[in-house]
Amino acid sequence: MKIAIGSDHAVLDFKRQIIDYLTEKGCQIKDFGAFSSERVDYCDYGFVVGEAVARGEFDYGIVICGSGIGISIAANKVKGIRCVVCSEPYSAKMSRVHNDTNVLSIGGRVVGIELAKMIIDEWLHTAFEGGRHTGRLEKIANYEINKK
Repeated sequence: MKIAIGSDHAVLDFKRQIIDYLTEKGCQIKDFGAFSSERVDYCDYGFVVGEAVARGEFDYGIVICGSGIGISIAANKVKGIRCVVCSEPYSAKMSRVHNDTNVLSIGGRVVGIELAKMIIDEWLHTAFEGGRHTGRLEKIANYEINKK
């Protein structure tokens, strides 16, 4: 499994722990930054991870900022990205089952590392249900295309 990851400057240690965890599980990870504690704009990393996933270079993306909210908004501006911000495993699971999310956002100041691992595991190991949900995702994609 190939995963793109990115974060802002505020959650570097948290991101490193997530990278180590996923690497231990056999995932191929590309870190798109940030790489130092120098202040950066979270949106830049939401965009770059979203673009990499949308191009098909990665199976999934994970984006992290303090709350997970801002970076998820940025990732969702990329055509074809369905990013969910999660603070617990149930929402992560349902975002995959019903919405086929392809980017996960986590707030590094909201959840602890062990909870983040549970969220990631649930998200990565849950399949899209398809069926009635497919038509809904098609509506969203058509709206996205027609509104540009």
